[in-house]
Amino acid sequence: MTTDPIADYLTRLRNAIQARKKVVEVPASNLKKDITRILYDKGYILSYKTEEDGKQGLIKIALKYDPQTRQSAIRELQRVSRPGLRKYAHSDKLPRVLNGLGVAIISTSRGVITDKEARQLKVGGEVLCYVS
Repeated sequence: MTTDPIADYLTRLRNAIQARKKVVEVPASNLKKDITRILYDKGYILSYKTEEDGKQGLIKIALKYDPQTRQSAIRELQRVSRPGLRKYAHSDKLPRVLNGLGVAIISTSRGVITDKEARQLKVGGEVLCYVS
């Protein structure tokens, strides 16, 4: 059992990318499904599929690589808010990752969304992670 399931999720992705895996399986939760949906919508992963295994389920994520350079579409995954030190941002002070080239994933009252969507909706929330 892990105390920070989001950090475990990001670490599994990082390890699979470093090992050049095509597919990675992570235990499912609604928050992880929302983060995976954002990664898919922003083009960081090829596809994903949720499977029920009788317990909490699994998310199978197909990682995306550049065919010529063999580099992953995800360059960096960084956990920001953690159980010991939560990081919240007001709608005026939402972080920009790589000056807008990356994505900050924010948990808001409107659901889990990107920093750009949060700025448009003028909502703040907990900054979960940075993806670039």
